[in-house]
Amino acid sequence: MPPTLAERLGFDPTDRIAIVHADDIGMCHAANEGAFEALANGPATCGSIMVPCPWFREAADHARAHPELDLGVHLTLNCEWDHYRWGPVAGRSAVPSLLDDQGFLPRTTLEVAQRARPEEVAVELRAQVEKALEAGVDVTHLDSHMGTCFFPQFVDVYGGLAREFDLPIFAAQPDLAALEKRGMGGLAKVLEPLLAQMRADGVPVLDGFDAESLDFAHGEGESHNRARLAGLSSGIHYLICHPARGGEELDAVCPEHAHQRDFERSFYGGDAGRKALEDQGIRTLGMRALRDLMRSRE
Repeated sequence: MPPTLAERLGFDPTDRIAIVHADDIGMCHAANEGAFEALANGPATCGSIMVPCPWFREAADHARAHPELDLGVHLTLNCEWDHYRWGPVAGRSAVPSLLDDQGFLPRTTLEVAQRARPEEVAVELRAQVEKALEAGVDVTHLDSHMGTCFFPQFVDVYGGLAREFDLPIFAAQPDLAALEKRGMGGLAKVLEPLLAQMRADGVPVLDGFDAESLDFAHGEGESHNRARLAGLSSGIHYLICHPARGGEELDAVCPEHAHQRDFERSFYGGDAGRKALEDQGIRTLGMRALRDLMRSRE
């Protein structure tokens, strides 16, 4: 029987391993402050940068000054906020199907799915990766903002970027119960050919993921996140968080999730998060290890 991904990375097959991933770096200054604090202090292990966003340059400068950071590209096809908007990296004339009626990336994933042409999605996402590399970011992986790349018409583009740039991407063995809870049960079948192609290409496939970030009320952050950790089984799991520093900027950008993002900054960048992982016996890992494993086959 071939070794599991965990075993190939030096773990025991029964180990519970979390890739503690900070999303939305570059979205705003508060997101940069929160994510880089969490990554400096741990237990956050890696994160990804939104290249089209206004604070990308600050994030890229920080990444270049701290090459030890494990940072990928948070492939972005939409712009969800009411008053804080951004457009495509490739230029509006190059990807007209990725524009809403105001000239920005669409607010919702559904709008992207309904109007975006796959060939223009490929142009835009490639431009985002290339811009990050040109800015000096040592890109360790790719993932998808709000899961937009997992629409059936875009999955081949997403997998193609892994091959083109020789990078691991966020893709995990689907948990059918978790997907059905979110009304996304059909996604498991969509992912089957992507996962099969990834395995054939030597791209690592994770054992699972937990995307229940931001889903808690005031005062319930620690209990919610401890429950997330308790739910991780053996193998390597992608644990998503959205650390950002609370304050006026964050309140203006995303008032409905500002307190959760500030809590995740302190939890996944402080003693409480480290103790919670230790209490559960969960080990941690970054995405650079998967890139190294992937490229070691050459």
